[in-house]
Amino acid sequence: MTKEPAGAAAGPGRDPEAVSKFVEGFAAQLVEAGMQRMPARVFAALLASDSGSLTSAELGENLRVSPAAVSGAVRYLSQQHMVAREREPGSRRERYRVHSNQWYEALTSREAVLKRWEDALREGVASLGEDTPAGRRMAETLAFFEFVDGEIAAMMERWREHRQERFGRG
Repeated sequence: MTKEPAGAAAGPGRDPEAVSKFVEGFAAQLVEAGMQRMPARVFAALLASDSGSLTSAELGENLRVSPAAVSGAVRYLSQQHMVAREREPGSRRERYRVHSNQWYEALTSREAVLKRWEDALREGVASLGEDTPAGRRMAETLAFFEFVDGEIAAMMERWREHRQERFGRG
């Protein structure tokens, strides 16, 4: 693994201020979409690094935050399948890597959540009765999630094909 020096997330020949501005701007967009602020900043910093991989210390230095803040952010991002933890060879230090297909991973992990919601909604429809106003509302919500689930699966297949054509990897 290539080690990216702390503070060098901008990469060679890049303006560190411009990279920092991108990281904070993209993080702000993620926050607007519902992500917590610190995980958004960590994710954007990883995405902007050439290696796609930084240590906790490098993230802390680049973002000017504490190791505890980085740790909490990485825990959240790991749970969302947006980053992976890797052990540096011969070291006890961990590196955090953004997946090259992080959006695919994040959306795919949502499928399991949708399935659980669908199961709960089916139970709700059965317990409320399909002919009641609440049961009909619950059935429509269930139908919506079933539709979304099918669309996500089809969209992910189209993405794999598009990615293969455009970037030559599946």
